[in-house]
Amino acid sequence: MSFRRGVVRQSKFRHVFAQAWKAEHCLDDVRVTRVTWEGPLCAANPKFIAVIVEAGGGGAFLVLPLTKSGRVDQSTPTVCGHAAPVLDIQWCPHDDNVIASASEDCTVKIWQIPDGGLTAPMTEAAVNLEGHSKRVGIVAWHPTALNILLTAGCDNVLCVWDVGTSELVYQLSDAHPDLIYSVSWNREGSVICTTCKDKALRVIDPRRGTVLKVREKAHEGTRPMRAVFLADGKILTTGFSRMSERQLALWDTKDLSEPIAVQEMDTSNGVLLPFYDPDTNMVYLCGKGDCTIRYFEVTDESPYVHFLSLYSSKEPQRGAGFLSKRGVDVNKCEIARFYKLHERKVEPISMTVPRKSDLFQGDLYPDTAGLEPSLLAEDWIAGQDAPPLLVSLSGGYTAPPSKSNTLRGRPKLLPQTNSTTASTASSAAASREMESEAMEQVQVGRETEGGMERVRKEDDQLSDILTEIRALRALVLAQGHRIDVLERQVARIEDGEV
Repeated sequence: MSFRRGVVRQSKFRHVFAQAWKAEHCLDDVRVTRVTWEGPLCAANPKFIAVIVEAGGGGAFLVLPLTKSGRVDQSTPTVCGHAAPVLDIQWCPHDDNVIASASEDCTVKIWQIPDGGLTAPMTEAAVNLEGHSKRVGIVAWHPTALNILLTAGCDNVLCVWDVGTSELVYQLSDAHPDLIYSVSWNREGSVICTTCKDKALRVIDPRRGTVLKVREKAHEGTRPMRAVFLADGKILTTGFSRMSERQLALWDTKDLSEPIAVQEMDTSNGVLLPFYDPDTNMVYLCGKGDCTIRYFEVTDESPYVHFLSLYSSKEPQRGAGFLSKRGVDVNKCEIARFYKLHERKVEPISMTVPRKSDLFQGDLYPDTAGLEPSLLAEDWIAGQDAPPLLVSLSGGYTAPPSKSNTLRGRPKLLPQTNSTTASTASSAAASREMESEAMEQVQVGRETEGGMERVRKEDDQLSDILTEIRALRALVLAQGHRIDVLERQVARIEDGEV
């Protein structure tokens, strides 16, 4: 027995098993899109599931309540505001009613889904983002800052948007020489990692617009790669070897010269999509066209990436949606849930840890990221970083009602003048004057009109005005800093230092 204890690795996730839901709990007659794009094509949160579907003209995706099951009628309303097929969708991590979509029509749109789902086709987006010159294939919300969205297009450009103001905050047009395959934020949202058609893995600071680390030929094969940041700062990649074998590799961002671990799996040609759970440190690999889902646990012990098990079925998957931890059933020890896309069906698959007790299993459910953002958009733009705010899943999680003010905009920046310092100082002074004038106006109104109700309304108005002024001030300072950096870079180029 002592020998066995020394050989067998101890882990509470060693016996995780996957189980598909019964047919009556699946979604039937869903015409999943046939677009040739290596994305998941599905997104799920505790309220809704969204699936990109076939559309007669333009692009559309279906949004249904998570509790919906059975046949989906062909007359069910869709989100159909794009002029070309939709390529990627992702729910906002800070509002379960907000979803972003990217399309071949070169635009990104933000949609506000009403509680209960759609009652009529939705054609008008809450926010339209236009800045790419070719089709847009990737959207990625910032994990901790409200309303910050990153997009990547086939023009090899990365764009960072402030959705609240519809502004293009940062644009990285020279970081990638070829098509961008994947983008992933780290846990605090300070840097991103990307994979590209040139086979390179890059770590990028989007605010400074600089490539911090590059690993050439992270995988030797020519098929697409994927990369995802782990909670401890390491990067996990999937790709192909020179002999077209599918690979999984783990990298330390401090030194990308050699991977910490590499595992070769099989010779299938389907791209492996990694889905990472930071709470359990487990990685699930779904290959498009595969009939299997592999899952691994990442630890600090060699060989670092431990294969746990394999879920296999008869039908290949067109894509898969990964439900956020807030939506799982803690009473059944469910630690993850996939929504597997068939040709005309969506099938839920639960990942469960077998436990005899019916009590809440705290070791399986550490506090997880909640809806509340750690930062506002202007805080992140000004250079701040923060880890996600955590919530407990004890007793289950109840999704709150829709936040109507999530996408409410703030004043847009005025055009910058040639003198960065002068414009920043004058804008800051102007904002202080606006703040004092607003306070004076409200004070005069109180003295003349009176009444408790009016005072309360004026306090709310004053609070909104001051918030907008502070946001404007932060944005002006951030843009001034950005222009200073660019001017220094231009000066270095002119002096021949670069």
